[in-house]
Amino acid sequence: MPLSMYQACVPPLVRTLGNLSAILDKAAAHAAAKGIDPSVFVGARLAPDMYPLSAQVQLASDSAKGAAARLAGLDVPSFADTETTFGELRTRIARTLEFVSGVDAALIDGSEERPVTLKTRSGDRHFTGRDYLLHFVLPNVHFHVSMAYAILRHNGVDIGKLDYLGRD
Repeated sequence: MPLSMYQACVPPLVRTLGNLSAILDKAAAHAAAKGIDPSVFVGARLAPDMYPLSAQVQLASDSAKGAAARLAGLDVPSFADTETTFGELRTRIARTLEFVSGVDAALIDGSEERPVTLKTRSGDRHFTGRDYLLHFVLPNVHFHVSMAYAILRHNGVDIGKLDYLGRD
């Protein structure tokens, strides 16, 4: 049986965001155990011109919910980027997972050639559904999740490759 657009989209996004949430749990526990103000981690960056951890999580969330919505032909839900704590970031991920998981597979399947237009600061980008998912969404989500992982790892949180990939 061929891989459907739904199978290529929703399960990988759910797994990756679930892993991110578990990584944030470990970071919160690390902060508590070491007596570190959690805001140090939430606002941490790898370089001065990079987004902080909070924005990395927000952008991964935005990419995931945008993908499910656009491929299904639905409006993209809007979440305010106001999270400043691990709890708020995990809640955002949970809301994203609820939306993505709730999109009917029948709406996403068959979207391979559906035109997708993404509005960016530098102008509109046009894709087919397949190219949007495979060449933009999945790499973008993994980029932001890996940056969140790297920020936390760089700041001493005891996480490893299997935390990023998932253990099952």
